[in-house]
Amino acid sequence: MRDECAVKYNMNSKRAEEFIHHQEILDTLEYAQANRNNRRLIESLIEKAGLCGGLSHREAAVLLECDEPDLTERVFRLAKEIKQKFYGNRIVMFAPLYLSNYCVNGCVYCPYHAKNRTILRKKLSQEEIRQEVIALQDMGHKRLALEAGEDPLRNPIDYILESIRTIYGIRHKNGAIRRVNVNIAATTVENYRRLKEAGIGTYILFQETYHKENYEALHPTGPKSNYAYHTEAMDRAMEGGIDDVGMGVLFGLNTYRYDFVGLLMHAEHLEAAFGVGPHTVSVPRICPADDISTEDFPNAISDEMFCRIVAVTRIAVPYTGMIISTRETEAVRRKVLELGISQISGGSRTSVGGYAIPEKEEQGASQFDVSDRRTLDEVVNWLLELGHIPSFCTACYREGRTGDRFMSLLKNGQIANCCQPNALMTLKEYLEDYASPDTREKGIRLIQEEINRIPNPKIKGMALNNLQEIEKGKRDFRF
Repeated sequence: MRDECAVKYNMNSKRAEEFIHHQEILDTLEYAQANRNNRRLIESLIEKAGLCGGLSHREAAVLLECDEPDLTERVFRLAKEIKQKFYGNRIVMFAPLYLSNYCVNGCVYCPYHAKNRTILRKKLSQEEIRQEVIALQDMGHKRLALEAGEDPLRNPIDYILESIRTIYGIRHKNGAIRRVNVNIAATTVENYRRLKEAGIGTYILFQETYHKENYEALHPTGPKSNYAYHTEAMDRAMEGGIDDVGMGVLFGLNTYRYDFVGLLMHAEHLEAAFGVGPHTVSVPRICPADDISTEDFPNAISDEMFCRIVAVTRIAVPYTGMIISTRETEAVRRKVLELGISQISGGSRTSVGGYAIPEKEEQGASQFDVSDRRTLDEVVNWLLELGHIPSFCTACYREGRTGDRFMSLLKNGQIANCCQPNALMTLKEYLEDYASPDTREKGIRLIQEEINRIPNPKIKGMALNNLQEIEKGKRDFRF
């Protein structure tokens, strides 16, 4: 075993212990604690963040630690301004699709763990996947996040690839899944290459916690117990050609301060090593499910701290999409939408086969309890009332605007000429095909207001024409 004292922090390194450096995190936390009331430093960091170039993990840690109410309020206002600058009022909609809950790992916080004998195990056949996708299409979804437990025998990579082909091949009425993001266990460069060839959007993998010792205690058995292999997965994914990757931690498994710093260090590593940071950052919190109780995790965080984490993350990595799931309540989701969140799920089911046959709590097959149980239409209606644009857009992925190409457009402000009209056109599709009368009325009114925010007159004119064509029954316009 290497002497930890001999390990040096190196964000360019491909070794997990060097780009997620334990002592650097501890030093950062000590520095942040020492400067938590340093107004001059904190004000200078807020000013720096206002330039929209991001912050280092150490700088962000200071802002997170700040307990001066007026400065915290300034951080919140800045997070809202940055989110508005890069993402506008747009909120991208998606839904998770669980293929299988068979899993060989022993993760103590997840009901899929191999020793759980109470959960109903299930793996979808391709015909069952078809029925699930049709149910999702009938809601209006265009973007899915594919989920599966890790089981090399029951859920091999060939099963995942076949499932992706099935999903992309399904056409039902005006429905079509246009982007499949994939959240499966860490794998090889070759398998990532195969996923890329299958046409996936973003590869998503949560670190859970960056604290190596705690990580190993939380993952006592199974392939996931290998901390380095798991932590280095994003490097292999990018080496396999996947340039859109999504990361996150499960806040509450470990101290939030440690994992917040680790998350930003990981983002810095990808930027340094590959020239592009994470496409998305997710911010889930530990929540109860089946045989899992939050009482077993004393590091669970309050709503107030959760909002601060979202806000500081947004200003630290301003170009990155931020995702929140239905783990969170409607009230919490509303707060964080203002602080940086750009993607949310709607009408989600977290059990295998929960869309075609509505899931029942007594089935005991959900990965986690859903706090926001509203239908997709109810969520869309709610977003419209709040002044957001529910977007079903998948254009960037399908037009090859991924990785550094997407980031360059975002950083120079040109993405608004793509995202704004695409969001409005996909919303129009939803309103025509799936919305309730009240949602449709609110959506049409919002489109009429928002169309004028498209900066390029030529693109605005084309968008107006496409909106008229959508009313006539045509679909799938995009810039």
